[in-house]
Amino acid sequence: MRVAFSFPAMLTVLLLGVLWILSSGNLNDTDIWWHLRNAEYLFETHHLPSQDMYSFTVAGEGWMNHEWLGEIPFYAAWRLDGLVGITVLRLLLVESIFLLLLYLCQRSSGNFKASILACGFCSFLGSISFGPRMILFGYLYMVLVLIVLERFRSTGKGLWLLPPVFCLWVNTHGSWVLGFILFSVTAAAGFVDGRWGRVESLKWSSQQRRKLIAAGLASAAALFVNPYGWRLVVYPIQFGSKLKVPIENVTEWSSVSFHDARGTLTILLVFGLLLVALVRDRRWLLAEIAALLLAIYFGLTYVRFLLFLSIIAAPLLAKLLDFIPSYQPDLDKPIINMMLMVVFGVGVVHSFPLMSETALQAELAREYPTQILPYLRTHPPAGPVLNQFEWGGYLIFYEPTMKVFIDSRVDVFEYAGVFGDYLDLVQLKNPREILEKYGIRYVLFPPAERLTYILEHDPRWKVNYRDAVSVLFERVAFGSNQGT
Repeated sequence: MRVAFSFPAMLTVLLLGVLWILSSGNLNDTDIWWHLRNAEYLFETHHLPSQDMYSFTVAGEGWMNHEWLGEIPFYAAWRLDGLVGITVLRLLLVESIFLLLLYLCQRSSGNFKASILACGFCSFLGSISFGPRMILFGYLYMVLVLIVLERFRSTGKGLWLLPPVFCLWVNTHGSWVLGFILFSVTAAAGFVDGRWGRVESLKWSSQQRRKLIAAGLASAAALFVNPYGWRLVVYPIQFGSKLKVPIENVTEWSSVSFHDARGTLTILLVFGLLLVALVRDRRWLLAEIAALLLAIYFGLTYVRFLLFLSIIAAPLLAKLLDFIPSYQPDLDKPIINMMLMVVFGVGVVHSFPLMSETALQAELAREYPTQILPYLRTHPPAGPVLNQFEWGGYLIFYEPTMKVFIDSRVDVFEYAGVFGDYLDLVQLKNPREILEKYGIRYVLFPPAERLTYILEHDPRWKVNYRDAVSVLFERVAFGSNQGT
């Protein structure tokens, strides 16, 4: 009996299975909760917030919801099927990114097997960004832009898609800046014609140059089609230039560690590309080199951009794997299809329980203060609460009547100095003065934190609630000489 699926289709299914497995569970993203609350507020009031509504430390401060458009699909998914809906949407976004990337690799290399291997390798590298995050929309738009540019290079058509993509992108995530840089680099490289060793640049025709200039101007204008005007356009630049403390202290903004598996894969990719460039006599386009160097810099400097590096590197990696025999129907037998189907089935069956509502709730309960929520509703705090940074968004969404001390909207808290004070608190630098400064009466922290240990041994604080994840302290004595 002949198997109905073709070999390329089975390889594609196998890639989707790998992405499914890498995306299973993984709801531990601190931003998703306040994103859901923002979308809920938008649907309730039909207005976007213009100031902070969730904290007592920066209440009323100007704040711009710069990712408002991306929040709507996630909120709709949550309303449809709770945590499972969020997980399914996240999975669909990840798989859409890599299906489009597979298409781009196939167009670039002409070798389907090499394209599958390149995308598979890069999926492990970029899996750090597979959480329920608005940046997934950004990466989806990024691959679309790369496909449009590749098709324009080969056919001279399709640039009209760029302005609407950038219009959606700027309203969804600040990573549009990277997309605009990639467009600019690709366009600029074609304004010169020459060859420098193994690097060459092919000059655009006069008609192509006119189209690129028109598309660039139209895309730049499309950026201003947003509810915040020029402020939304300059936001990513301000974020990178002003927020030094959060970038230095938030995990996703840390550099790649070469002591773990992901760091090892990253260095293998970079060194592999470098080695092949040295030993193989192949042509490198100037635009490819510029984009790759940009992606390597961002990917190694900030771990959150490893998926960006994966997207840029995958088509080049597929080209370098051209020694792999291309698909041949007479040699690629149906029995291989069956083996791949079994591998895919085992992986999906193994990971499927991780996507149930019960399993996802259990995952949250290990990371967030879920058990204390009933207590907070029956015993609402009668004063300001200091909460752990990672829990702020969760409390905003699940306990909206309680104003938080801080959450992962680092921009508004950094500008007001709250983020710096929080870091001093957890590092036990002048904790008494900071607690007095904000009039903190309650502290909601994990049991293993150093501040928790100090409060447990201070008679001026008592424990109101404790479970395996969280401890709620109440201060029983006030005054500048009585705090911790």
